[in-house]
Formats: sequence, structure tokens, C-alpha cells
Amino acid sequence: MRVGAFVLAAQFPGQGQGEALYRAVRCAEVAERSGLDDVWLAEHHFVPYGVCPSAVTLAALLLGRTERIGVGTAVSVLPTQHPVALGEQAALLHLTSGGRFTLGVGRGGPWVDLEVFGAGLAAYERGFPESLDLLLRWLREPRVGAAGERYAFREVAVVPRPAQALAPPDAPDAELPGPGVLVACTSPASVRLAAARGLPMLLGMHCADDEKAEMVALWRTAAREAGRDGDEIAAARHVSAGVVQIADDRRDAVETLTKAMPGWLRQGLGAHVTVDGRARAMRDPVAYTEKLCALHPVGTPRQCADKLAATAERTGITTHALLVEGSGDLAATEENVRRLGGDVTPQLG
Repeated sequence: MRVGAFVLAAQFPGQGQGEALYRAVRCAEVAERSGLDDVWLAEHHFVPYGVCPSAVTLAALLLGRTERIGVGTAVSVLPTQHPVALGEQAALLHLTSGGRFTLGVGRGGPWVDLEVFGAGLAAYERGFPESLDLLLRWLREPRVGAAGERYAFREVAVVPRPAQALAPPDAPDAELPGPGVLVACTSPASVRLAAARGLPMLLGMHCADDEKAEMVALWRTAAREAGRDGDEIAAARHVSAGVVQIADDRRDAVETLTKAMPGWLRQGLGAHVTVDGRARAMRDPVAYTEKLCALHPVGTPRQCADKLAATAERTGITTHALLVEGSGDLAATEENVRRLGGDVTPQLG
């Protein structure tokens, strides 16, 4: 079982953006000291839902401030950036951190980001597979060129090459793994896309255990159909996103989240603007908070440990990325992280 903190750098009502980012950095520092396995970083543009616009940039800072903990993006939005540029950054972080970096990527949404960065709606609607394949080639091959619909360029050398540069001195030509890559999946199409490439999934915190179990089953079927190796399928480390809030009484944990999260959700999700003016429905913030409290480890340390174990048993997923900043308060968030590492994870075995 791997348990990590999921950090959005959420800006709660009445807070400044610097305050949200400071809390995000502190989450990672406390997570390492508390014995957690990973910290996962989200990225968003132009909205207070999360004020980190570059997960790889924040990952670089946190890798430099820590020594042991894994750091991953959850996720870097691929349609709004060049796959080669992202691949170069991922390789750099992988090499300089001694392999502690994981690159999570996703398709994002039909937001105004596509207009601002010049990607266009087509990059969101049909360009993700091309971008993903180019990224994977960059992380796996010594030289890469492209002749696709969106990206076309002559062959160039991959520098630094993530696999070869980690080879030991006595085997300089050895092919060692580059950074791990996973894909955020929210639909059967994205599950099949990840499975065909043998990439593990990141499954969202809005999904119940039965939904995640169905997606894992679909991934395994699609991976077999695509000819992936059985050992590779069995070894895939999918990641389950969730929320955690720990207290000595479950009612106190639920109250902490139901007081703070609806205001953040209303402000943050309501700020999204679509690129093409399409209608969008926003979740009811109170109902969504209550749903998250019901789905995820919210309660006493024993209840939280039991919930994580139950999720692992039902879904087969043993890597968890848990939103720890639902209180919106720095001191409470740090305490939540400490209790997750000190009171919950020791009970998981």
C-alpha cells in the first residue's frame, strides 16, 4: 500500500494565492517527515480551485526540498503544452531526483485555457492520443521526429535521455526505466487509450469504489486485447484519488469539511469558462462535499484505515492520492497530514 497527499493549492474564500501555494509546499514537507510515500500535484489555470499553473514546476521545487518522498503530477494537462517540452522537463526531474518523479497527464477540459495557449478546441477533442504518443516516444527513444496532424518536425536527439543516463558505470548501454507515466481516466475511451499503451490510470475522487473497480476491469480487458504482457498488466499501479480528514470523532471530521469545502468548490468550480461557450452544469457544492465524505476516509484513524483497505480490496488499487487540504487551514492541514502518516498508515500493514 502506498499512501500519498494530493495537493491542489486550493484557494479558499478570503485567502490569497500566496497563502494557498505556501500551504501546498508545507503539505509536501510535512508529508515527507510524516512517512507518507508520495505527494501528487494538480495544475489549473485562471481559477481559484487550484492556483498552481504548472505541476512540473512545483514538483521541481518540492523534489529539491525533500530527500525521500515520491513526487508526481496529477495531472499535467497535455493539450495546452508541447509534449516534447513536457518530456524534457520530466526527464530532467527524473534524473536529478534519482527517479522520484512520476508524470501524470490528462486531457483537461474544454476551458478557455485552450484559447489562451493557442491549442484550440481540436487539441482537446481529438489531439490527446497524438500528444500522448509523442510524449511516450520522447521518454523511451534516443531520437524522435514527428509527422502528425498537430506536431511535425525533423528527427532530433533526446537530451537528456531519461533511460540511458541512469545506467550504471559497469553497464553504460543498459536500458533502465524512465519516469513513470500515468493517465487520468474519466471515460471508457480514456481507459482503453491508457490500456493500449500499458499506462496505469489515475481515477478521480468523484468515483465510488464500484466505478473504479469497473474501470480497472475494463483496463485489464483492453490491455489484453491490445496484446500487453500479462505480467505488465498485473504490475500496473493505478492510483485512486480521494479525500482524507482525520479526527477523534467522525462527526468532527465531517463538520470540518462541510464547513470549508462548499465555499471553495462554489468559488473555484464556478470560475471555469468554456472555450466555445458550451453550457456546463456545476455540481452542488454541499451535496458534492457530503458525497466525498461518504466515499472516502473521513473519520477516526481506524475508520480511515479501514476505508483505505476496503477500497484496495474492492478495486485492486493500492496507491492512494488523498486530498489533505479540505479544511482550508494551514495548521489543520499540517495536522491532518501528520495524522495520516502517524495514525492511519501504520494500521494498514
